[in-house]
Amino acid sequence: TGIRPAKLAMGLIESGMKNTEAAQEMRERYMVSPQKTALAITIANREREILKDIDYENGYSLYVGIPFCPSICLYCSFSSYPLKQWKNRVNQYLEALCKEIKEVAAIMKAKGRKLDTVYIGGGTPTTLEPEQLKVLLDALMENFCCENLAEFTIEAGRPDSITREKLMMIRNYPITRISVNPQTMNQETLDLIGRRHTVLQIKEAFKMAREEGFDNINMDMILGLPGENIDMVKNTLEQIKELSPESLTVHSLAIKRAAALNVWRDKYSDLSIENSAQMVDMAADYAARMDMEPYYMYRQKNMAGNYENVGYSISGKECIYNVLIMEEKQTIIACGAGASSKIVFHNESDNEHSVRIERVENVKDVTNYIERIDEMIDRKKRFFEENIF
Repeated sequence: TGIRPAKLAMGLIESGMKNTEAAQEMRERYMVSPQKTALAITIANREREILKDIDYENGYSLYVGIPFCPSICLYCSFSSYPLKQWKNRVNQYLEALCKEIKEVAAIMKAKGRKLDTVYIGGGTPTTLEPEQLKVLLDALMENFCCENLAEFTIEAGRPDSITREKLMMIRNYPITRISVNPQTMNQETLDLIGRRHTVLQIKEAFKMAREEGFDNINMDMILGLPGENIDMVKNTLEQIKELSPESLTVHSLAIKRAAALNVWRDKYSDLSIENSAQMVDMAADYAARMDMEPYYMYRQKNMAGNYENVGYSISGKECIYNVLIMEEKQTIIACGAGASSKIVFHNESDNEHSVRIERVENVKDVTNYIERIDEMIDRKKRFFEENIF
């Protein structure tokens, strides 16, 4: 099981096993249930198909982090900061980030590496104003070759951060995929967990994105949100189905140590957190009704019901970056506060292929990142000077 269940399945298949042999190994050696074995094998085969044209050894992917959000959700423990309190530092953050982007591009050009995918995440990237988005996207265009990317994603996850002006700005660039994330379509839950938007805003943001020509939109939802029962989950799935996104990521709530729901657990002790096989199966059934199949999966600590997060997508609209980060087959260089670069070394010896992974971390605190940006850049430079890559 672990964090990356499909990685085990893929390893067995790539070792030469047939699907039936890999499934038997997972059931008998690792005691995985037949249902979860089938899920892992299905995803592993789809991941192989998605990644078949990606050059692991000579290519790389880029992650850019925007650590600001309209508000901080009750369950969140990411490196996120409420925009209202940090609004006066956003331009300084962008200045530091663009400096790191420029230096990273120079490093990777010197290494002769080709950029395959770009993922702008957070936080919520669309907390940036249109002109700030332009500054960021111009920096990427000026420093990286983005003409032949396999994929370019930007999270527009919070509907209350999405405006038509921002969507129009994004459309000026070769961005192929966005996210509009409801997490739930139940207003009482949205209010409880601290998402300062309405169900209607979710629908309006999605409609605006369609009107501006976005044809690859992901939506996230969370199973096990406080107070939600199976009927509420069904309501969320029904309304997402009506919107008809190209992909749906179904998360099981994971309450991490730093999340408010855990820090102030006495305050929320009367809230029920329910996740069940019935909910998980219902989400899979609705995804199938939307012509989606599972294409990536991962697990976290303290997940409600001890389930998993599964990404579903219609054919051809999968997120390549999501698969790459789960399977750890390609180097991902990360820029921004709290960003963690993952450098993959491929070693060939005696007809065997092995992989070694090293990480280069950026500081999480925004103020520290701004003040220590040169240190963050030097850390990356030193790593690539000291390692044959």
